[in-house]
Amino acid sequence: MFTNGVKFRNVTTALLFCGGLIGCSEPPATTAETEAEGAAPAVEYRFFPAQDDTGINPDTHLILSFNEAPEIGASGTVQITDIETGEIVDEIDLSIPFSPNPDGRSTATTEAERRARAQNFSAKDYQYITLSGVDFLYHPVLVRDTTAQIDLHPGVLDYGRTYSVSIEASVLGTAEEINWTFSTKNAPPANDVRQVTVAADGSGDFNTVQGAIEFAPATSDDGPFEINIKNGKYEELVYLTAKSDIVIRGESREGVIVGYPNNSAFNPPQPAPSRRPAFTLYQVEDIQLSDFTIENYFIGQAEALLVRGDRVIIDNMQMNGSGDALTTYGAIYMQDSELTGHGDTILAYATLYCLRCTVKSYGPFTWTRTPDGQHGNVFIDSTFERIDEPLPWTITEENPEGRIVDAGLARLPRNGPGSSAPNFPHAEMVLIDTTLIHVSEEGWGPVEDPETFDWSGVNFMETGSRNADGELIDLSKRHPIVKILDPETDAEVIANYKSPEFVFGDWTPQPD
Repeated sequence: MFTNGVKFRNVTTALLFCGGLIGCSEPPATTAETEAEGAAPAVEYRFFPAQDDTGINPDTHLILSFNEAPEIGASGTVQITDIETGEIVDEIDLSIPFSPNPDGRSTATTEAERRARAQNFSAKDYQYITLSGVDFLYHPVLVRDTTAQIDLHPGVLDYGRTYSVSIEASVLGTAEEINWTFSTKNAPPANDVRQVTVAADGSGDFNTVQGAIEFAPATSDDGPFEINIKNGKYEELVYLTAKSDIVIRGESREGVIVGYPNNSAFNPPQPAPSRRPAFTLYQVEDIQLSDFTIENYFIGQAEALLVRGDRVIIDNMQMNGSGDALTTYGAIYMQDSELTGHGDTILAYATLYCLRCTVKSYGPFTWTRTPDGQHGNVFIDSTFERIDEPLPWTITEENPEGRIVDAGLARLPRNGPGSSAPNFPHAEMVLIDTTLIHVSEEGWGPVEDPETFDWSGVNFMETGSRNADGELIDLSKRHPIVKILDPETDAEVIANYKSPEFVFGDWTPQPD
């Protein structure tokens, strides 16, 4: 776990390795002070890149592995110096706070207080990195068990250079300053390559997914550009914007974990884009994600994945977030994938077609907000499972049992007290031949009262739903806003919605 009190969605998925990293150096000799009779045992450590290592990718993390858990200090600096020029190319000062809410839990108790804090917020007052021109608050140092990861600012290291690292003792509570040197590889991949490899151990073209994304061309006329990720854990913010024709593929769905602790408390709201997801696709076209896991380790409004783009394919993916675990805009095709979240698990503005997918949620499965003139959420041969456990933020010392909530398939509550917004009168969600586990008889809702909200344009439909044993469910007690499709009289409607071409209109998804 974090040694500075940060809470995870799932501790078992939050561990970062170093002991198995290629290039970790041997522990240094203990100092004379710690060797003295009666002194405490020395804290031993190894680091990556190793002392005098060569051929290092410029997007590398600095990884230190200790024989006991280090603690992140409240002061001290990490400096990176170009050996040849003597220039300090990067400095991290731990006296600068990571965030107004470094543990991802806001102390604001009212909406007015949250708004007041947002008005006074400036990313420049905190630790931040810039990804494709967008500033994000970030964790410059992360500790998992006995391993510390230090993230330099993107782009500070160059090819063909030798750098020295200086980490003051107070950064990680070591007995003395840590110093070593390493050299980067001579050149990046050639400009005309069609694929690159990401490997956490440094054996690929890049150490980070973001490094490969920054290298990828904006578009391609020769087929998609491929980013292949080797098995490993990649703890980093990922932000892909204004690019097209890219396939990001993991070596295995379970073996590749790309994740980060992030949410709307850690990265407070700013002008678009949203900064709270672990992984973001923003203003993109023709992007495919396949065969890996995305994790957001924080709870709250904490997407695993946010997609704003057209013709995006999500294939054989595992996505684990919290509130709004998957936020969607545009046109998205998803197949053979699983999503878990705590509530409004899909925040749904997109045309989203899901085939053989599983959605697991503690609270409402979707808040469906389909814009006028497009289709919404369509699920074919998929599974919805309500997790019968309390929401994690409701578990307190005063209420150790927490609170278990209902999980409607789609909801349309009034959009905030006193809101003048017309709710979402064109919301669409269609379920065909789905399996429903621990879903109530009413199934859908809540929905704003028809006296204040016009239901006529809402298109919630369901047919062929079965329980975990494969038995047809009695749909007679469904929420009155739902239309139950009859397999015979509504055969044409069912056939249409089973067709991606009907749902998307001008796109036939073809996963690679």
